Amino acid sequence: MSSLFVPLLAQADNGVDAGKAIALALGIGLGSVGAGIGIGSIFASMIQAVARQPELRGELQGIQWLGFALTEAVVFYGLIGGLLAFVLV
Repeated sequence: MSSLFVPLLAQADNGVDAGKAIALALGIGLGSVGAGIGIGSIFASMIQAVARQPELRGELQGIQWLGFALTEAVVFYGLIGGLLAFVLV
């Protein structure tokens, strides 16, 4: 067996590390799904608003990008929180 996989197998014996890794993956994955739904909702609302009142496109576009950035930040908060929990717990 390759020496590359020996540390991975040694860590796999500890159930706590495996549980923390699964929790980290689930936390980041669910956070990403939530952000994806939120971003889709933002852009769908933007398309509907511009279709109804095309003259407001310039005003709405700034609000759209602000909402996108704030929603995307949720994924990074989940990533950092998950990593901190993984390392500190």
